[in-house]
Amino acid sequence: MRFLFISLSLCCSLMLSACSDGPKEDPYADWTPKDFYDNARRALDAAEFETAIENLESLEARFPFSAYARQAQLDVAYAYYKFEEPDSAIAAADRFMRLNPRDPNVDYAWYLKGLANFSRGTGFLDSWFPRDLAQHDTKTIKDAIQDFSTLIRRFPDSKYAADAYMRLQFLRNKLAQHEIYVAEYYLKRKAWLAAARRAQYTLEHYQQTPASRRALEIMVQAYQELGLDDLLADAQQVLARNPAQAAESPNKMTEIDPPATASMSQPN
Repeated sequence: MRFLFISLSLCCSLMLSACSDGPKEDPYADWTPKDFYDNARRALDAAEFETAIENLESLEARFPFSAYARQAQLDVAYAYYKFEEPDSAIAAADRFMRLNPRDPNVDYAWYLKGLANFSRGTGFLDSWFPRDLAQHDTKTIKDAIQDFSTLIRRFPDSKYAADAYMRLQFLRNKLAQHEIYVAEYYLKRKAWLAAARRAQYTLEHYQQTPASRRALEIMVQAYQELGLDDLLADAQQVLARNPAQAAESPNKMTEIDPPATASMSQPN
């Protein structure tokens, strides 16, 4: 009897515990798509980007066919960019363009993707110890150039085209500077031919950049060391005709904040 009593008591305890651990009520069960979106917008305005991402992703998951879902797909890319998750921002922008190829905001998706690639590869320490982008891995720079170039080519009248063009010029200057870094490395190693070829590549691919004059100077030095008098004379003539350095593009582009999607058309 004692064993039976203990068994019954244990069963009752387990049943009560199971009841108490039953399905919890969903606090967002009564939320509409607008509720999720408005909450996400408030979070974005308050720079609470993680909260905004959670609301935007919940909105699309719960109401995938609502008008707000499409806007959420774009806004979450911006939120990831501001949350310093560039890879997630790029993936979100690509997904938006894939799902909505004719949406009027595709130009913004390309612009945002370019910004994310622009910032990818930098870390929080750059705020205290800035590094020259020209010394970074050039793949991210080239990816950003491709994104901005696509935006300008496909949407020349976009309100983001002018800023994209400025960033494009800035990044081209950085790629040219990267080539100069490499050419100067060859100079230090007395690899004169390699230095000359790298400088020549800079002139051919990055004309009208501030690095052009330095490229000519490297070619003059390298040809002189190699004893290539004809090429030396040509390089000296071109250098003499270009005494002034080309105007530089802005060197503070990373401080320009992109427009938020709040300024874009909102769902009906």
